[in-house]
Amino acid sequence: MTKLFEPVRLGSLSLANRVFMAPLTRNRADAAGVPGELAATYYAQRASAGLIVTEATQISPMGKGYINTPGIHSPEQVRGWRRIVDAVHQSGGRIFLQLWHVGRISHSSLLPNNAQPVAPSAIRAESHTFIATGAAQVSEPVALTARGIEETLADYGLAAAHAREAGFDGVEIHAANGYLIDQFLRTGSNRRSDEYGGVARNRVRFLTAVVERVLEVWDRGHVGVRISPTVGFNDMSDENPIETFSVAVESLNGYGLGYLHVVERSQDSKGSSAQDLAVSAHLRTLWNGLYVANGGYDGQTGERAVRTGHADAVAYGRAFLANPDLPRRLQLGVALNEPDPSTFYGGGAAGYTSYPYFSKVMVD
Repeated sequence: MTKLFEPVRLGSLSLANRVFMAPLTRNRADAAGVPGELAATYYAQRASAGLIVTEATQISPMGKGYINTPGIHSPEQVRGWRRIVDAVHQSGGRIFLQLWHVGRISHSSLLPNNAQPVAPSAIRAESHTFIATGAAQVSEPVALTARGIEETLADYGLAAAHAREAGFDGVEIHAANGYLIDQFLRTGSNRRSDEYGGVARNRVRFLTAVVERVLEVWDRGHVGVRISPTVGFNDMSDENPIETFSVAVESLNGYGLGYLHVVERSQDSKGSSAQDLAVSAHLRTLWNGLYVANGGYDGQTGERAVRTGHADAVAYGRAFLANPDLPRRLQLGVALNEPDPSTFYGGGAAGYTSYPYFSKVMVD
């Protein structure tokens, strides 16, 4: 393999390789949403990635959807992330914060004053989340008012500023996997009749408004966007994903962003793998900038994606979770550690910072 391990430019950054770490929710922050010292070890262990994208991080108290996920809206949270960023930088890595608002995928017990979740439309998702007592059906949401939309956009801007204060190299806007921005994008969750609903260009408006708020804080080359055009996770659907996401990608092109990160397929897809990949292949032809592919890639298929020009970088999720030195393992073609699903969400060091590094003995 050679192409996957060539350096690549991202804004003013020179990244060592094209093996990116995808965002991975781990539910190990404290009750106040502050990531701890163990998280600093976890991310520093994976600093050989060309770029680390952090776990999804809520932009505000109303953006929270799961127990023990981190935020970026309080001074304590900013200080917690600063320790993590410093640890990654000291290990030679680069790290972006993923900005997250879950929208309707939440439960009132997680929100201030037991509030109802907010969404583009008052449509309850057939989905579950995790609260203090375990798994729970998500709560009935309320539709965001014009004022609520403006307040949420302000929250994105403030969170972007907090990420800069924490020392991050950039931010990724989470517009995928059935959370708030994705809910605005897709017809199954957006039934609005104002300027944020109806035709695709209107449904894309919330995403571009978020981008514009973030660009008030960050240089465009240090901002990425993640989308998942065919992923059905969190009860998502769209009448015409090719149209919806073509309009989204063409709109994003106008901002000259650092990258587009596409979840190309998942187990929650509404269609076949071939259909999913056809959608992402089409979007790839529309996107003018750096394209990051995600979804079921291994070393060989990742190398092929970069070599053929389908992708400029490949984001690995579970493989990075279980292999802190994943780039080296892929480059040498050696066996990977198998991830332990029982330790994915919550807990301590086991299944978090405990996965072994590759040993030279394994080469022989």
